[in-house]
Amino acid sequence: MFALAIASLSGTAMADNASVGRSISVVGQGEATGQPDQAQVNAGVQTQAATVAEASRENQEIVERIMQALDKSGIDKKDIQTTNYSIWPEQRHDPRGNGEVAVTGYNVNNIVNVTISDVDKVGAVLAALTDAGANSVHGISFGVKDTAALEQGARAAAMADARNRAEALADLAGVKLGEVQSISMSLGGGYPMPMMGGARFAMAEASAVPGISPGQLSVSVQVQVTYAIR
Repeated sequence: MFALAIASLSGTAMADNASVGRSISVVGQGEATGQPDQAQVNAGVQTQAATVAEASRENQEIVERIMQALDKSGIDKKDIQTTNYSIWPEQRHDPRGNGEVAVTGYNVNNIVNVTISDVDKVGAVLAALTDAGANSVHGISFGVKDTAALEQGARAAAMADARNRAEALADLAGVKLGEVQSISMSLGGGYPMPMMGGARFAMAEASAVPGISPGQLSVSVQVQVTYAIR
């Protein structure tokens, strides 16, 4: 994948043919890919009962089982973070059409974000979550703990691409490249990359270990480099 090169020649020639202020500017694109080594998933439980107290109590009991399951799966407590806790009433409109609304119960929703440091365990962790009572599992994404190596590879590829483009333009213009005058860079990437957004596992299917494919992640770098002309 390459970005379109942008080139410019500018400047004036002196009487002795020495060039002053002339340059070529190009855009180079580089990309590096790597294997994910961690995953994140949002998991939780939604309960409903006649009162807030009942719904909250039932929810907390299941959340405690989920936490125990995560602990048995080797997930450190620092890798578990509550991302949503909400309570709302279950309402029913009067069928007589008089505009009255009756509260028939309450819902409690508790969602945690879990970081899994071993991608080979993702399927087993998901199964453990549903076995423990989680009825909401979604937003799975994969990433790498340290992106420095991928970024370095992408930078090197982008600079090499820029050099090749500049040399090709210089040959066409009948000039030679000089020193680099300026460099600007922008970074993009495919991490973390959602893999199963919105997936839900029913309680009846809890015994099945879902097959999860982490694929590969990519980091892209774009550089704009200006070379002097000599």
